[in-house]
Amino acid sequence: MTTHLSVARTLDHCAVLGPGTRAVIWVQGCPLRCHGCVAAETLPFEGGTARPVAELADWLCGLSGVEGVTLSGGEPFSQAGALAALLDAVRERRPDFGAMAYSGFRYEALRRGDPDRRELLRRLDLLVDGPYVAARHGSLRWRGSDNQRLIVLGDRYAHVAAEPDTSAGIELSVAADGSLSWAGVPPTPGFREGLEEQLAARGFVLHTQARRNG
Repeated sequence: MTTHLSVARTLDHCAVLGPGTRAVIWVQGCPLRCHGCVAAETLPFEGGTARPVAELADWLCGLSGVEGVTLSGGEPFSQAGALAALLDAVRERRPDFGAMAYSGFRYEALRRGDPDRRELLRRLDLLVDGPYVAARHGSLRWRGSDNQRLIVLGDRYAHVAAEPDTSAGIELSVAADGSLSWAGVPPTPGFREGLEEQLAARGFVLHTQARRNG
């Protein structure tokens, strides 16, 4: 069993990457190269921080005011075994903890994937699938382009299928050291470049880790 995850970034509270308020884990490494990816720094498998699954489980279980975790990246299904183990470890202590993931692979391909991918899929409540396609960018709920699907995999979030399919927006965060970062799926193409230019003009440097479109 894989005991570590290669992690690009974590966020303890986020309201724009899934239902309610959630923790987010961005993994490091993705085999896909979607044109227009807004988090290209998460694509190389080199880099990131090796984090023990047990440590991440303790972190998630210790968070108050969150109903679940969203797995992003990078490509979560490239580290499916460790993420399945993480969800199991969390649910031993918090059985009602929700799980959502993004993947550049289609749901049908994941269902035919190796055992680790199938096990992670089995533990999810929601999946956003498919690669980001810049030409099909849309202002959609939790998705970057209209080829991507929001797939309900259990009863926990069955209600989201009936809710408005409009952008959840973007969140900006200021860390204790004064650094800025953001999370969310941009409602417009070119969002990241435009934001960085505007902030740079005012003397701010934006931390580059964010949710990728696809």
